[in-house]
Amino acid sequence: SPGLSLYFEDGHDDLDDFGFDEYGSECDGIRITAFLDAGQDNLTPLGRLEKYAFSENVFNRQIVARGLLDVLREFSDNENDFISVMETVARMSEDGEPTVRAELMEQVPNIAMFLHENRPNFPEAFSRYLVPIVVRYLTDPNNQVRKTSQAALLVLLEQGLMSKADMEGKVCPVLLELTEPSSDDDYKIEAVAIMCKLVTMLTKDTVEHLLLLRFCELCSDVRLFQVRKVCAANFGEFCSILGQEATEKLLMPKFFDLCSDSLWGIRKACAECFMVVSNCTSPEVRRTKLSPLFINLISDQSRWVRQAAFQSLGRFISTFANPSITGLNFYLTGPPSHRPEGNSSTQPKEDGTSLGQPKHSAPLSHQQMDDCTVFNSFNFWRSPLPDITQDLQLLQEEERVEVIEKQDETMRDTEAQVKVLSAALKAAQLESQREDADESLSESNDSTVKNLYYCAKIPIFDVFPNSHSLLSQNVIPQQLLDQYLSMTDPARAQTVDTEIAKHCAFSLPGVALTLGRQNWHCLKDTYETLATDVQWKVRRTLAFSIHELAVILGDQLTAADLVPIFNCFLKDLDEVRIGVLKHLYDFLKLLHADKRREYLYQLQEFMVTDNSRNWRFRYELAEQLILIIELYSHNDVYDYLRQIALNLCSDKVSEVRWISYKLVVEILQKLYACEAHDLGLNFINELIMRFCHCSKWVGRQAFAFICQAIVEEDCMPMDQFAQHLLPSLLSLSSDPVPNVRVLVAKALRQSVLEKRSAYSDELEEALSELRMDKDRDVQFFSTLDPNRNVMDTSALI
Repeated sequence: SPGLSLYFEDGHDDLDDFGFDEYGSECDGIRITAFLDAGQDNLTPLGRLEKYAFSENVFNRQIVARGLLDVLREFSDNENDFISVMETVARMSEDGEPTVRAELMEQVPNIAMFLHENRPNFPEAFSRYLVPIVVRYLTDPNNQVRKTSQAALLVLLEQGLMSKADMEGKVCPVLLELTEPSSDDDYKIEAVAIMCKLVTMLTKDTVEHLLLLRFCELCSDVRLFQVRKVCAANFGEFCSILGQEATEKLLMPKFFDLCSDSLWGIRKACAECFMVVSNCTSPEVRRTKLSPLFINLISDQSRWVRQAAFQSLGRFISTFANPSITGLNFYLTGPPSHRPEGNSSTQPKEDGTSLGQPKHSAPLSHQQMDDCTVFNSFNFWRSPLPDITQDLQLLQEEERVEVIEKQDETMRDTEAQVKVLSAALKAAQLESQREDADESLSESNDSTVKNLYYCAKIPIFDVFPNSHSLLSQNVIPQQLLDQYLSMTDPARAQTVDTEIAKHCAFSLPGVALTLGRQNWHCLKDTYETLATDVQWKVRRTLAFSIHELAVILGDQLTAADLVPIFNCFLKDLDEVRIGVLKHLYDFLKLLHADKRREYLYQLQEFMVTDNSRNWRFRYELAEQLILIIELYSHNDVYDYLRQIALNLCSDKVSEVRWISYKLVVEILQKLYACEAHDLGLNFINELIMRFCHCSKWVGRQAFAFICQAIVEEDCMPMDQFAQHLLPSLLSLSSDPVPNVRVLVAKALRQSVLEKRSAYSDELEEALSELRMDKDRDVQFFSTLDPNRNVMDTSALI
C-alpha cells in the first residue's frame, strides 16, 4: 500500500529501518540491493549489509543471500570493501537456517564466474572464500543444501573455475571420507554419485592416484546395492579416463563381478556401458574375455538385462572394427553416443530383492544370417579406431597375419568392391587357417577349399543352399554375430523387446563396417528381412542409412543388393520415403551413370505425397534437386528437373517456393556453364512468361528475387542478362504492389547496379523513380548502400 514503508526492520521498533518481511515473495520484483541505499539509520552500505545478513528475520537473510552477486558488483572496485563482503559471505555460510544456506550456495557459481571475469586475483579469492563453503556443504545435514552444493560443484568444474590443487586437496579428500565403509549410507550413496560425475572432469593422474582404489572398493560394496549400481552405471567413464592398462589390471575383475551381480538392475547397467568398456581393452581381451561375458548378459534370465544387452550388441560389435579388414578408415569426431528412442515396455521399479544369478546359455548353432541398415550409427558409437598394428596383435598366428595383410591390399578402394563369390571364398580360406576353430567349422572350411574349382564355375549359393554356415567370418566371435542376426526372429520381439528389430536396423551400419564388405554375405539376408519388416519404423530406419551402407559396400554390391531395396523404399509410406529423400544425392552419386539415369524418371513421383499438407517433403525434394543437378547432364537437367522445379515454384507454401527459386537459379547456371545457350534462353523465356507476367503478385515478386540471385551467383554473362532479363525486371519497377517494388529495388540497387550493363541509363532512371516511391520500404532499398547488411527480405515472398 502507498502508506507502507518499502523496508521493514525485523525488530518492529522503527518503521524507517530497512527490512523486507512485509513483502514476502512479492519482493522479487524489488531491486534486491535496495537495502544498501542510504536511510535514517546512519549506517554505511557495508554496515547495512552486515545488519541484514545477520538479521533475526530469516527472510531478510534469504534476500541478502540471493543478492550477493549484485552486492559484489557494488563493492568490487574497492579492495577493502571486496574483502569485507567476502568475509561476510563466509560468515553467512554458517547460517543455521537451511534455506539461507541453500540460497547462498545457488549463487556461488555466479559469484565465481563474476570473480573470474573481473578480479585479477580470482584463484586466491575463490580458493580462500568459496571453495571451503562448497566442500563443507557436501556434508551438510540438510539434504537440499547437499544437493545444491553438488550441483554447484559440477558447474564450477564444467566451467573450469576450480583448480587442480583445490580438487585434489579439498574436494577429493571429502569424497573419500564420505565413501568410507563406516560412512552414513545416505552420504555414501550421494558421494559415490558425485564422484562418478566428477571423474570425467578430472585428469587421469588425479583419478588414478586418489579415486581408483576407492572406486574398486565401492564396486564390491556388499551392503548397499545402490552404491554398486552407481558404480556399474559409471564404469565406462572410469575406464575411458584411466586407459587400457588400468582397465585390464584393476577394473576388469570388478566389471566381471558386477556383470554377475544378483541384482538385475546392476547387470543391466553393465550391459548399457559395455561398449565403452570394450573400447578401453586390447583386442585379445575383447575377444577372449568380454565376448563370453556379453553372451552371458544377452542370455540373462531377466528380460530387462537381455533387452539392454541386445540394444548394446551392435555397438559392442563395432568395437571389433579393424581397418585392415574393413578396407575403410574412419576418422570420427562426432558425439560420443546415440541410441534410438522408444522402449515400448515399462521397466518395473527396482529394489534390493535378489533375482538370482544370470543363467548361461549354450552357443547358438549356425543359422541363416540376415541383417539390415539404418543411419551410420557407427560414426556415433565408435571412438577413434585403434592403430592397425595393435589390432593385428589379436591374430595369434603369423600365418593369419600374412593372409589378412594380403587381403587388406586387395580389398582397398575399387579392388575392394568384389563380388559376393570372391568374398565368400576368401572368408572360407581364412577360416580354414584358424587353428582355434571348432571341429565342425574346420571340416566345413576344408570341404569348401577342396571344392574351389566347382565354386569358380557354379554360384556358391547354388552349391551350398546353407552356405552361410560355411562362409563364416573371423572378424568377431561367431556367437556375437549369431545373436545379432537372431534379432530379426519374431520370437525375440515377444521375449526381449517389441522394438528389437529397430535396434538391429539402427546398428547395422556399424556392424557392416566392422565385418567389412567381404563379409556382406553374412548380413545380406538380414538386411532384406528388415527391409520388408511390417513395422514402418524399421524400414524408415533403414531408409535413413542406406546411403551410408552404400559407401561401405562399394558400387558393385550396392547395385546388386541395395538398389532393389532402395527402389522399394521409393514406393513406401512418406515416413519411409523421407529417409531416402533426405540422402537422395548421397546415394545416387555412388551409382554408375547409367544406373543413376534411371532415377530421372522417378523424381517426379516425389511430388506426390500421402498428405498434401506435408510441405516439408517438397522442401526436402527441392534441396536435394539442387545437389543432384551436378550428377546429370545439362540435357537431362533441362528435360527432367526443369519442370519439377517450376512446379515447386508454384507451391502453396512460401518456404517451398523460396527454396525452389534457388533451384531455378542453379538449373540456369548449369545450362550456361555447359554452353547450352539455346536451352538457357528457352528457360529464361519460360521464367518471364511464368513469373514476370504472372497475374499474382507473388509470381512477379519471385521474378525479382530470381533475377537478383542470377546476378549474384554469376549464373550467366552480364551482357546476356542485360539483354534477356533486365528489361523485364525494369518493367516491374512500376508494379502496383509495393512488395514487388521492394524486391525490384533491392535487386537493382544491391546487385544489378554493381555490374556493368548496357542498360545503365534505364537502370538509373528506374532507381530514381523508386527512390521517390511513396512506400518507405521501397525508398529504403533503392537508396541502401550495397555493402550494408540489412534484414532478409525472404519473409516477404
